[in-house]
Amino acid sequence: MAHIIVVGNEKGGAGKSTVSMHIATALARMGHKIGCLDLDLRQKTLARYLENRKRYLASEGLDLPSPVFLDLPEIDQAALAPGENALDHRLSAAVAGLEPDSDFILIDCPGSHTRLSQVAHSLADTLVTPLNDSFIDFDLLARIDTDGETIRGPSVYSEMVWNARQLRSQAGLEPIDWVVVRNRVGAQAMVNKQKMEAALGKLSKRIGFRSAPGFNERVIFRELFPRGLTLLDLRDVGVEKLNISNVAARQELRDLVRALELPGVTVDF
Repeated sequence: MAHIIVVGNEKGGAGKSTVSMHIATALARMGHKIGCLDLDLRQKTLARYLENRKRYLASEGLDLPSPVFLDLPEIDQAALAPGENALDHRLSAAVAGLEPDSDFILIDCPGSHTRLSQVAHSLADTLVTPLNDSFIDFDLLARIDTDGETIRGPSVYSEMVWNARQLRSQAGLEPIDWVVVRNRVGAQAMVNKQKMEAALGKLSKRIGFRSAPGFNERVIFRELFPRGLTLLDLRDVGVEKLNISNVAARQELRDLVRALELPGVTVDF
């Protein structure tokens, strides 16, 4: 069966779609077959990112390794039994459609609590949660005291992950490998940055996740989106010499994919 990677949290602006696109494309470039789903049915950032890629590669006559994207199929409402949820069926049908030809299925969730996101989390073999390096985003995982250090208890998103873990346990499935990614980190060593690192270290032991490095805040990520490109595509589209920022960003991607410890994946880019 395909290994399912879910990229999610319940807050927008943490870079979920950028992380999703770079993980998916990195896996494709390493020779793995990967399918993608975008559960943000309104904004569809990952879907647009992949659409931009398809259009740009066609216009330039390029053939670069890419994930396979699938829209959630429509479901005949009349075929549903009483009490059955149409969204559940759409997600199940999409996963079933990708699974026979995929080593990995990556599911990008919206930055809010939705039925689709909730169900997707219960399907996750690996859950990747990008988090801005801020206590505003940390509040999504845990309630913290006024000293910025004492953890008072888990917050709404952590409780949803706990529920997803319970569902998987009841179904006899392997536990979710939950990886919290510190994303959009500033380059400077600030007190807030150190406090965030310490707080995440404490919380990881308490609610059961691993921490992994994400991406620093860089202009390059905003520039790549219109062409559907990733850091790994730059040399293929004519960028002969990468600047220092781009080289550092590629290393960040390398470190992230390596930290996910995905089955059968040896980082070689």
